[in-house]
Amino acid sequence: MSQHQDLLCGPGAGINAFPVLQSEAEMENITDIYIANQGSFSSINDKDLHYYKNLRNLTVTNSRLTYVSKLAFQNNIKIQYLNLKDNNLSSLSWRIFRHLNMSYMILTGNPLHCSCENMWMKLWLGEEADNQELRCIEDGGVRKLLSRLTLPNGEVPMATLNPSKVTLMEGKHVDLSCTTSGVPSPELIWNMALVSNYEIETSGQISVLRLSNLSSLDHNSKISCTAENIVGEKESALMLDILFPPKITKLTDAIPDHHWCIPFSMSGNPKPELLWYQDDKLVMEGKFIVTMIHDVTEREFHGCLQLDSPTHLNNGHYKLVATNKYGTDTKEVEAHFMTKPWEEADKDNYYDAPTIEPPEDGVAVYVVVGIAAVAFTGFLLMLVILKFGGNSKFGIKGGNSSCLKEDVVSHYGFALLIAPLESSSFSRSTVDFLSPCGPVLTLHIYPDVCALQH
Repeated sequence: MSQHQDLLCGPGAGINAFPVLQSEAEMENITDIYIANQGSFSSINDKDLHYYKNLRNLTVTNSRLTYVSKLAFQNNIKIQYLNLKDNNLSSLSWRIFRHLNMSYMILTGNPLHCSCENMWMKLWLGEEADNQELRCIEDGGVRKLLSRLTLPNGEVPMATLNPSKVTLMEGKHVDLSCTTSGVPSPELIWNMALVSNYEIETSGQISVLRLSNLSSLDHNSKISCTAENIVGEKESALMLDILFPPKITKLTDAIPDHHWCIPFSMSGNPKPELLWYQDDKLVMEGKFIVTMIHDVTEREFHGCLQLDSPTHLNNGHYKLVATNKYGTDTKEVEAHFMTKPWEEADKDNYYDAPTIEPPEDGVAVYVVVGIAAVAFTGFLLMLVILKFGGNSKFGIKGGNSSCLKEDVVSHYGFALLIAPLESSSFSRSTVDFLSPCGPVLTLHIYPDVCALQH
């Protein structure tokens, strides 16, 4: 089903009311209704257009329409264009259209009476009444241009509210008076929704509204006095301006968004000045930390302390202080943006590493002695092999030989070279373990000491 649909009813359709389609959804999609030449179509009642919620343009022409209910368009607030030309309407109440914001209305071709009930058309249409040559019928049957209609017993009502402005401290009281005029005598109606205590006293065309113990919850509340009669209506209104000290109603944990935000809501009149403290130090606002007000209602301001890329240095205890000329209010909250870097390192080692106790002195001595004994035993075995090896493949030609038997190198992959150390202070020998690429391990042999050196 498309978003824009027309409903046309022409000759031969023979309808006496607005069609009811198969589903509510179909009727809600209808934006234009055109009905013409329907001799049995005589009225628009309370519920006839109830489901045509998106109706914008309505035409009922050249039919026998005689009556339109005051609630006919209660569910059709989107109507912009109304054409009721060439029907049988003798009167229409302005109350039918009071909630609509129509831009165009055509009423020509109807036998309208020159009565107070139709005077509103002259006022509403203005010059357009002449352009349409809209006429009404006087008691003698004479047709007269509606724009020239004057009736001694039909006067547009007036309403005057006094005082026109109220600025008071909460807890105070004030009296508002409304004076009305018009013919016929208009009905006087107060419209308001207040928390403050009030009572109404009316005498003739003057009514007094007595307000006591004004509440800050009524700040920016509208109070209106309306006078209405058959000719039309007139409203006089004011907005209460109630002064009161600041009140911080909300301060919550920091939340991540495009920026980090510490949300708050507060009220106060005049608008409070705001200061932030982090761990009792004044927060200096600037490019990266700033107070933002995102929404303003009748009585409250909603915003946040906005932080751009905060670090662990911004963690802490935050206090909001709101101040105006009538008082101060504070509220506090803890804010955590980032874990400290060293805390993150600790988190990587979630469990503590086991502590290895150093061995006692006695154990250390045994270990050292054991290692020395093994090394000395190996050294003795090596000497035995060298001494008694003879001409075997472990032997060496001469005490100063620097050449190794080829089969020793090829068989074991390394060779031994023993040469006496020439020193006058003490005697030692050096044993080198050789790989084909050179020595990798050396033994220094002393008469009384054996040491292993890499």
